[in-house]
Amino acid sequence: MQIHDHCATVRLPRRQFLGMLGALGITAGLPALGQQDRPITLILPLSPGSGVDTIMRSATQAWSHAAGHTVVVDNKPGAGGIVGTSALVRSTPDGYTLAAVSNNHVIFPSVYKSVPFDPIKDVTPITVIGSTPLLLVVNPQRLPAKNVEELVALLKAKPGAYNYASSGNGTILHLAAEMFNHLAGVQARHIPYKGSGPMTTALLSGEVDYGVLSLPPTLPHLKSGALHAIGNGGTSRIPSLPELPTIAEQGLAGYEMEGWFAAIAPAGLPKDKVDATYQNLKDAFNDPKVKESMDAQGNIIKLVPPADTAAYFESELKKYALVVKQAGIQRM
Repeated sequence: MQIHDHCATVRLPRRQFLGMLGALGITAGLPALGQQDRPITLILPLSPGSGVDTIMRSATQAWSHAAGHTVVVDNKPGAGGIVGTSALVRSTPDGYTLAAVSNNHVIFPSVYKSVPFDPIKDVTPITVIGSTPLLLVVNPQRLPAKNVEELVALLKAKPGAYNYASSGNGTILHLAAEMFNHLAGVQARHIPYKGSGPMTTALLSGEVDYGVLSLPPTLPHLKSGALHAIGNGGTSRIPSLPELPTIAEQGLAGYEMEGWFAAIAPAGLPKDKVDATYQNLKDAFNDPKVKESMDAQGNIIKLVPPADTAAYFESELKKYALVVKQAGIQRM
Protein backbone atom coordinates (compact mmCIF):
# COMPACT_ATOMS: atom_id res chain seq x y z
CA MET A 1 0.00 0.00 0.00
CA GLN A 2 1.42 3.27 -1.07
CA ILE A 3 0.85 6.31 1.05
CA HIS A 4 1.05 9.78 -0.58
CA ASP A 5 1.90 12.70 1.69
CA HIS A 6 0.41 15.78 0.07
CA CYS A 7 2.34 18.74 1.55
CA ALA A 8 1.39 22.31 0.73
CA THR A 9 4.17 24.61 -0.43
CA VAL A 10 4.63 27.47 1.98
CA ARG A 11 6.43 30.61 0.82
CA LEU A 12 7.87 32.79 3.53
CA PRO A 13 9.10 36.38 3.07
CA ARG A 14 12.91 36.43 2.87
CA ARG A 15 13.24 38.47 6.08
CA GLN A 16 11.11 35.94 8.00
CA PHE A 17 13.02 33.05 6.43
CA LEU A 18 16.38 34.50 7.49
CA GLY A 19 14.99 35.11 10.95
CA MET A 20 14.14 31.43 11.27
CA LEU A 21 17.61 30.46 10.06
CA GLY A 22 19.13 32.89 12.53
CA ALA A 23 17.26 31.21 15.37
CA LEU A 24 18.86 27.96 14.26
CA GLY A 25 22.29 29.60 14.05
CA ILE A 26 22.86 28.84 10.35
CA THR A 27 22.88 32.29 8.72
CA ALA A 28 26.68 32.52 8.53
CA GLY A 29 27.82 33.32 5.01
CA LEU A 30 24.39 34.48 3.80
CA PRO A 31 24.27 38.01 2.27
CA ALA A 32 22.55 40.65 4.39
CA LEU A 33 19.20 41.51 2.81
CA GLY A 34 20.66 42.87 -0.41
CA GLN A 35 22.98 45.36 1.30
CA GLN A 36 26.06 43.61 -0.10
CA ASP A 37 24.94 44.45 -3.63
CA ARG A 38 23.66 47.96 -2.96
CA PRO A 39 25.76 50.60 -4.76
CA ILE A 40 26.94 53.87 -3.25
CA THR A 41 25.66 56.77 -5.33
CA LEU A 42 28.09 59.66 -5.55
CA ILE A 43 26.25 62.79 -6.65
CA LEU A 44 28.45 65.28 -8.47
CA PRO A 45 26.67 68.67 -8.65
CA LEU A 46 29.02 69.44 -11.55
CA SER A 47 29.14 68.71 -15.25
CA PRO A 48 31.04 65.74 -16.70
CA GLY A 49 34.60 66.72 -17.52
CA SER A 50 34.93 69.21 -14.66
CA GLY A 51 37.94 69.14 -12.36
CA VAL A 52 36.16 67.41 -9.46
CA ASP A 53 34.49 64.98 -11.88
CA THR A 54 37.91 63.98 -13.26
CA ILE A 55 39.36 63.58 -9.76
CA MET A 56 36.53 61.52 -8.26
CA ARG A 57 36.20 59.22 -11.27
CA SER A 58 39.91 58.45 -10.92
CA ALA A 59 39.24 57.08 -7.43
CA THR A 60 35.91 55.25 -7.83
CA GLN A 61 37.42 51.81 -8.52
CA ALA A 62 39.70 51.94 -5.47
CA TRP A 63 36.86 53.40 -3.39
CA SER A 64 34.51 50.59 -4.47
CA HIS A 65 37.14 48.06 -3.38
CA ALA A 66 37.65 49.75 -0.01
CA ALA A 67 33.91 50.10 0.70
CA GLY A 68 32.85 46.70 -0.56
CA HIS A 69 30.14 48.38 -2.65
CA THR A 70 30.23 49.69 -6.20
CA VAL A 71 30.50 53.49 -6.30
CA VAL A 72 28.32 54.94 -9.07
CA VAL A 73 28.81 58.55 -10.20
CA ASP A 74 25.65 60.57 -10.85
CA ASN A 75 26.28 64.00 -12.43
CA LYS A 76 23.59 66.54 -11.54
CA PRO A 77 24.86 69.94 -12.75
CA GLY A 78 22.87 73.15 -12.69
CA ALA A 79 22.70 76.50 -10.87
CA GLY A 80 26.38 76.34 -10.01
CA GLY A 81 25.88 73.11 -8.04
CA ILE A 82 22.63 73.86 -6.23
CA VAL A 83 20.61 71.28 -8.21
CA GLY A 84 22.86 68.36 -7.30
CA THR A 85 23.37 69.39 -3.70
CA SER A 86 19.62 69.78 -3.26
CA ALA A 87 19.22 66.15 -4.35
CA LEU A 88 21.85 65.08 -1.80
CA VAL A 89 20.15 67.01 1.02
CA ARG A 90 16.81 65.31 0.27
CA SER A 91 18.30 61.79 0.31
CA THR A 92 18.26 59.32 3.20
CA PRO A 93 21.28 59.58 5.55
CA ASP A 94 22.25 55.91 5.33
CA GLY A 95 25.72 56.14 3.80
CA TYR A 96 24.58 55.05 0.35
CA THR A 97 24.09 58.53 -1.08
CA LEU A 98 27.01 60.95 -0.90
CA ALA A 99 28.21 63.96 -2.86
CA ALA A 100 31.51 65.51 -3.81
CA VAL A 101 31.39 69.30 -3.67
CA SER A 102 33.80 72.15 -4.32
CA ASN A 103 34.26 75.68 -2.93
CA ASN A 104 30.90 76.51 -4.54
CA HIS A 105 29.16 74.75 -1.66
CA VAL A 106 30.05 77.53 0.79
CA ILE A 107 29.85 80.35 -1.76
CA PHE A 108 26.11 79.96 -2.46
CA PRO A 109 24.81 82.00 0.51
CA SER A 110 26.91 84.99 -0.55
CA VAL A 111 25.79 85.12 -4.19
CA TYR A 112 22.17 83.92 -4.09
CA LYS A 113 19.37 85.65 -2.22
CA SER A 114 17.71 82.30 -1.63
CA VAL A 115 19.32 78.85 -1.42
CA PRO A 116 17.08 75.78 -0.85
CA PHE A 117 19.40 74.35 1.81
CA ASP A 118 21.84 75.40 4.52
CA PRO A 119 25.39 74.42 3.42
CA ILE A 120 26.34 73.74 7.03
CA LYS A 121 23.25 72.48 8.87
CA ASP A 122 21.74 70.38 6.06
CA VAL A 123 24.80 68.23 5.37
CA THR A 124 27.16 65.93 7.21
CA PRO A 125 30.75 66.86 6.34
CA ILE A 126 32.88 63.76 5.75
CA THR A 127 36.25 65.11 4.62
CA VAL A 128 37.99 67.77 2.58
CA ILE A 129 39.85 65.45 0.22
CA GLY A 130 42.33 67.92 -1.23
CA SER A 131 42.83 70.82 -3.58
CA THR A 132 43.52 71.43 -7.23
CA PRO A 133 45.23 74.41 -8.91
CA LEU A 134 43.18 76.98 -10.82
CA LEU A 135 44.60 78.40 -14.05
CA LEU A 136 43.86 81.64 -15.86
CA VAL A 137 43.65 80.58 -19.51
CA VAL A 138 42.99 82.25 -22.87
CA ASN A 139 42.02 81.09 -26.32
CA PRO A 140 45.24 82.07 -28.13
CA GLN A 141 43.36 82.70 -31.38
CA ARG A 142 41.18 85.29 -29.64
CA LEU A 143 43.67 86.73 -27.14
CA PRO A 144 47.31 86.21 -28.20
CA ALA A 145 48.72 86.96 -24.74
CA LYS A 146 51.58 85.01 -23.18
CA ASN A 147 51.47 86.42 -19.64
CA VAL A 148 49.51 88.63 -17.26
CA GLU A 149 51.12 91.86 -18.50
CA GLU A 150 50.21 91.16 -22.14
CA LEU A 151 46.68 90.03 -21.25
CA VAL A 152 46.00 93.14 -19.17
CA ALA A 153 47.33 95.35 -21.99
CA LEU A 154 45.00 93.74 -24.55
CA LEU A 155 41.96 93.99 -22.25
CA LYS A 156 42.66 97.62 -21.35
CA ALA A 157 43.12 98.54 -25.01
CA LYS A 158 39.49 97.58 -25.69
CA PRO A 159 37.44 97.89 -22.47
CA GLY A 160 34.34 95.68 -22.58
CA ALA A 161 35.18 94.27 -26.02
CA TYR A 162 36.24 90.86 -24.73
CA ASN A 163 34.32 88.31 -22.70
CA TYR A 164 35.20 85.73 -20.07
CA ALA A 165 33.53 82.45 -19.21
CA SER A 166 32.53 80.86 -15.91
CA SER A 167 30.95 77.59 -14.84
CA GLY A 168 27.96 79.53 -13.53
CA ASN A 169 27.07 82.71 -11.65
CA GLY A 170 28.83 82.89 -8.32
CA THR A 171 30.90 79.72 -8.76
CA ILE A 172 34.54 79.55 -7.69
CA LEU A 173 35.59 79.89 -11.35
CA HIS A 174 33.48 83.04 -11.63
CA LEU A 175 34.95 84.53 -8.44
CA ALA A 176 38.48 83.65 -9.55
CA ALA A 177 38.03 85.49 -12.85
CA GLU A 178 36.32 88.43 -11.14
CA MET A 179 39.21 88.74 -8.68
CA PHE A 180 41.64 88.87 -11.62
CA ASN A 181 39.57 91.56 -13.36
CA HIS A 182 39.31 93.56 -10.13
CA LEU A 183 43.03 93.46 -9.31
CA ALA A 184 44.04 94.10 -12.93
CA GLY A 185 41.54 96.95 -13.34
CA VAL A 186 40.03 95.55 -16.55
CA GLN A 187 36.49 95.30 -17.87
CA ALA A 188 35.02 92.34 -19.75
CA ARG A 189 31.62 90.73 -20.26
CA HIS A 190 30.75 87.71 -18.13
CA ILE A 191 29.28 84.68 -19.92
CA PRO A 192 28.11 81.99 -17.46
CA TYR A 193 27.72 78.34 -18.51
CA LYS A 194 26.10 75.30 -16.89
CA GLY A 195 29.30 73.78 -15.58
CA SER A 196 32.98 73.81 -16.45
CA GLY A 197 32.52 71.21 -19.20
CA PRO A 198 30.38 73.49 -21.40
CA MET A 199 32.57 76.42 -20.35
CA THR A 200 35.69 74.64 -21.63
CA THR A 201 33.96 73.81 -24.90
CA ALA A 202 33.11 77.50 -25.34
CA LEU A 203 36.72 78.50 -24.69
CA LEU A 204 38.02 75.96 -27.19
CA SER A 205 35.59 77.09 -29.89
CA GLY A 206 36.42 80.76 -29.41
CA GLU A 207 32.91 81.59 -28.24
CA VAL A 208 34.57 83.21 -25.22
CA ASP A 209 38.04 84.71 -24.85
CA TYR A 210 39.35 83.79 -21.41
CA GLY A 211 38.46 82.29 -18.05
CA VAL A 212 39.71 80.34 -15.05
CA LEU A 213 39.72 76.54 -15.16
CA SER A 214 40.93 73.80 -12.82
CA LEU A 215 44.10 72.01 -13.83
CA PRO A 216 43.12 68.31 -14.35
CA PRO A 217 40.76 68.60 -17.36
CA THR A 218 42.72 71.53 -18.82
CA LEU A 219 46.12 69.86 -19.17
CA PRO A 220 45.40 68.13 -22.52
CA HIS A 221 44.27 71.45 -24.06
CA LEU A 222 47.43 73.18 -22.85
CA LYS A 223 49.60 70.45 -24.34
CA SER A 224 47.77 70.62 -27.69
CA GLY A 225 48.04 74.42 -27.77
CA ALA A 226 44.27 74.88 -28.01
CA LEU A 227 44.39 76.91 -24.77
CA HIS A 228 47.24 78.92 -23.27
CA ALA A 229 47.81 79.27 -19.52
CA ILE A 230 48.58 82.81 -18.35
CA GLY A 231 49.27 81.93 -14.72
CA ASN A 232 48.15 79.77 -11.81
CA GLY A 233 46.10 81.11 -8.93
CA GLY A 234 48.02 79.52 -6.08
CA THR A 235 50.79 80.88 -3.89
CA SER A 236 53.49 78.68 -5.42
CA ARG A 237 54.30 77.07 -8.76
CA ILE A 238 52.78 73.73 -9.74
CA PRO A 239 55.16 70.74 -9.89
CA SER A 240 53.50 69.47 -13.09
CA LEU A 241 53.82 72.94 -14.72
CA PRO A 242 56.97 74.41 -13.13
CA GLU A 243 57.48 76.92 -15.92
CA LEU A 244 54.08 78.55 -15.29
CA PRO A 245 54.39 81.49 -12.86
CA THR A 246 51.67 82.37 -10.38
CA ILE A 247 49.40 85.32 -11.11
CA ALA A 248 50.65 87.03 -7.95
CA GLU A 249 54.31 86.85 -8.95
CA GLN A 250 53.42 88.47 -12.28
CA GLY A 251 52.39 91.67 -10.55
CA LEU A 252 48.90 91.08 -9.14
CA ALA A 253 49.90 90.88 -5.48
CA GLY A 254 47.27 89.34 -3.26
CA TYR A 255 45.78 87.09 -5.93
CA GLU A 256 45.14 83.67 -4.37
CA MET A 257 42.53 81.20 -5.54
CA GLU A 258 42.54 77.41 -5.50
CA GLY A 259 39.83 74.81 -5.81
CA TRP A 260 39.18 72.36 -2.99
CA PHE A 261 36.91 69.34 -3.09
CA ALA A 262 35.15 67.52 -0.28
CA ALA A 263 32.82 64.60 0.41
CA ILE A 264 29.52 65.21 2.20
CA ALA A 265 26.41 63.25 3.18
CA PRO A 266 22.89 64.33 4.13
CA ALA A 267 22.42 65.72 7.64
CA GLY A 268 22.02 63.07 10.31
CA LEU A 269 24.44 60.44 9.03
CA PRO A 270 25.40 58.31 12.07
CA LYS A 271 28.97 58.72 13.35
CA ASP A 272 29.94 55.12 12.63
CA LYS A 273 29.00 55.57 8.97
CA VAL A 274 30.81 58.93 8.83
CA ASP A 275 33.96 57.31 10.19
CA ALA A 276 33.66 54.31 7.86
CA THR A 277 33.20 56.52 4.79
CA TYR A 278 36.16 58.69 5.81
CA GLN A 279 38.36 55.59 6.20
CA ASN A 280 37.21 54.17 2.85
CA LEU A 281 38.10 57.45 1.13
CA LYS A 282 41.50 57.50 2.85
CA ASP A 283 42.16 53.98 1.60
CA ALA A 284 41.01 54.88 -1.91
CA PHE A 285 43.19 57.97 -2.24
CA ASN A 286 46.17 56.10 -0.77
CA ASP A 287 45.89 53.49 -3.52
CA PRO A 288 49.13 53.62 -5.59
CA LYS A 289 47.30 53.99 -8.92
CA VAL A 290 45.09 56.78 -7.57
CA LYS A 291 48.10 58.58 -6.06
CA GLU A 292 49.88 58.35 -9.41
CA SER A 293 46.82 59.78 -11.16
CA MET A 294 46.51 62.64 -8.64
CA ASP A 295 50.19 63.51 -9.04
CA ALA A 296 49.88 63.51 -12.83
CA GLN A 297 46.87 65.84 -12.60
CA GLY A 298 48.70 68.17 -10.21
CA ASN A 299 46.25 67.69 -7.33
CA ILE A 300 47.27 67.95 -3.68
CA ILE A 301 45.62 65.20 -1.64
CA LYS A 302 45.39 65.59 2.13
CA LEU A 303 42.23 64.22 3.70
CA VAL A 304 40.89 66.27 6.62
CA PRO A 305 39.11 64.47 9.51
CA PRO A 306 35.29 64.94 9.73
CA ALA A 307 35.33 67.28 12.77
CA ASP A 308 37.97 69.53 11.19
CA THR A 309 36.04 69.51 7.90
CA ALA A 310 32.98 70.99 9.60
CA ALA A 311 35.12 73.80 11.04
CA TYR A 312 36.75 74.37 7.64
CA PHE A 313 33.36 74.79 5.97
CA GLU A 314 32.48 77.47 8.53
CA SER A 315 35.72 79.42 7.95
CA GLU A 316 35.42 79.18 4.15
CA LEU A 317 31.83 80.45 4.31
CA LYS A 318 33.12 83.66 5.94
CA LYS A 319 36.11 83.93 3.59
CA TYR A 320 34.04 83.86 0.40
CA ALA A 321 31.48 86.28 1.77
CA LEU A 322 34.35 88.79 1.92
CA VAL A 323 35.63 87.84 -1.57
CA VAL A 324 32.16 88.33 -3.09
CA LYS A 325 31.85 91.72 -1.40
CA GLN A 326 35.29 92.86 -2.59
CA ALA A 327 34.60 91.71 -6.15
CA GLY A 328 31.33 93.66 -6.15
CA ILE A 329 29.22 90.66 -7.25
CA GLN A 330 25.52 91.38 -6.82
CA ARG A 331 23.38 88.75 -5.13
CA MET A 332 21.08 86.97 -7.58
